[in-house]
Amino acid sequence: MHTQNPNLVPALILLGASVVPAAFLTFAQARTGRWEVPTTVLLVTAFFGGVIGVVVAGTLEYDALRDLGTLPMVVVAVVEESAKLIVPVVVLVTVLVRHTRRLPSDGLVIGIASGMGFAALETMGYAFTALLQSNGNVGAVEETLFIRGLTSPAGHTAWTGLTCGALWMMLSSPSVRHLLQFAATFVGAVALHTAWDTFGSTWAYLVLGVLSLGWLTLMLRHYRAFHPAAGAFIPAGTRHAVGDAR
Repeated sequence: MHTQNPNLVPALILLGASVVPAAFLTFAQARTGRWEVPTTVLLVTAFFGGVIGVVVAGTLEYDALRDLGTLPMVVVAVVEESAKLIVPVVVLVTVLVRHTRRLPSDGLVIGIASGMGFAALETMGYAFTALLQSNGNVGAVEETLFIRGLTSPAGHTAWTGLTCGALWMMLSSPSVRHLLQFAATFVGAVALHTAWDTFGSTWAYLVLGVLSLGWLTLMLRHYRAFHPAAGAFIPAGTRHAVGDAR
């Protein structure tokens, strides 16, 4: 830090862990083609999704480690991917009770918000650990924040966004196919998470990041074609006709 002021370290950790995930959330919301999820919902989801997700995941992982003596990476992935769904599921139940629209693109953005909160808190923890282990070396904190902040969109934010998008899709247009798609998406997110935690090389992160963001981009484009009036995917050229038919 150029200021040499240790009082700014907490602000450095907070901003360094949050700015990139928040920017990615804003970008994803804009790319859905419908800015319809209230900002308050996203903020609440990000905050409580992060807090509850980290607390639940940390508790379950500690209990599993104590009982098993070792903790396979796949168990960590299953626990964390499940914990990040707690708050989005609460949001979804609220939507169902109020009988409001439930677009898959909304679910994807809400999932990104929950993953963003989880990723930000996890990054803060890693940055604080780096500060302690380096005996107060702020350079180590900055390096941790830079690496984890830069890769955060390809990690928790993308995986939870994909899973929640599939969950919303399943309930927007219930079918066995969409149920299987949700299950496959969750398994895919767990697989990517497991690989991310297992392989620590730069090339592995690059490949996994491309896969995660590429998959998220494809699903974002796919969900944009879903029309709530028809309850199905409508080609771009016919959406106005569907809207007029309402």
